[in-house]
Amino acid sequence: MINLILFGPPGSGKGTQAEKLVEKYELLHISTGDLFRYEMGNNTPLGQEAKSYIEKGELVPDEVTVGMLRNKVEANLDVEGYIFDGFPRTVPQADALDNLLAENGNEVSLLLMLDVPDDELVKRLLLRGKTSGRADDTDESIIRNRIEVYKSETTPVFDYYAAKGKAAKVYGVGSIEEIFGRLCDEIDSHA
Repeated sequence: MINLILFGPPGSGKGTQAEKLVEKYELLHISTGDLFRYEMGNNTPLGQEAKSYIEKGELVPDEVTVGMLRNKVEANLDVEGYIFDGFPRTVPQADALDNLLAENGNEVSLLLMLDVPDDELVKRLLLRGKTSGRADDTDESIIRNRIEVYKSETTPVFDYYAAKGKAAKVYGVGSIEEIFGRLCDEIDSHA
């Protein structure tokens, strides 16, 4: 079983690469954003709890997010593995994910971080902003702030898995196929 965490700053091509990895390795893509929308949209107990925090402008506690992950993993135990997108964002979340997977005799195989220079990210996002209609992709100072927030959030999680020999930075510039090839090389060398 292959269980991946895919990290990448805004504009790194993470979404595109996640789709390709899901297809090649037959993984279940678990996005925390999708989980929140599903649980809240279906008015589940966890969805109601998450909504109560969000409506107050508060962060949803880890135990609620992990509960949603648990539901998704336990409903899909027959897959070849998982690719986690948007989680974990903190070391306590990484620890919770490790514990959740261990309950089913699994573990995180590898954290892959798409490494793209800041100026390239800004260029990509400004270009995307012209067609996407996303206001946060049209202002360079907002883009640079999002990149810094991403770095400060994810660096401790990368270091957590690096200490276990389970983290790799992959150069995220080039054609989609070149970047995909680099990701696959890392996965295959750790599998």
